[in-house]
Amino acid sequence: MFVHFVLCRDFRSHRAALFDGIEEGGIRAPAYSSREIHEHENDQAMDSLHDRVSVLKRLTGDIHEEVENHNRMLDRMGNDMDASRGFLSGTVDKFKMFSTMTSALVDDS
Repeated sequence: MFVHFVLCRDFRSHRAALFDGIEEGGIRAPAYSSREIHEHENDQAMDSLHDRVSVLKRLTGDIHEEVENHNRMLDRMGNDMDASRGFLSGTVDKFKMFSTMTSALVDDS
């Protein structure tokens, strides 16, 4: 009987050491760790998202700059085309005047 009492007491002390603190929230520890893990994963996802947004922001800035450059180039081309149209119109007018003068000289002869 004494041996049985010692064994039971030993069993209880090992059991108490093994499950010590469960009543005080020891079971919630894995849930808390899981929460920490999820928060860490969320932080990593946010950092990754921040990096992607930064890349997209730089990319859209580069695209905007490229569009502005192309718009300036197209404006210059439009101005050059207007100037060329003016030169060609003046040249055509000179040919018409030359043709009229030549026709008048030929008709007078």
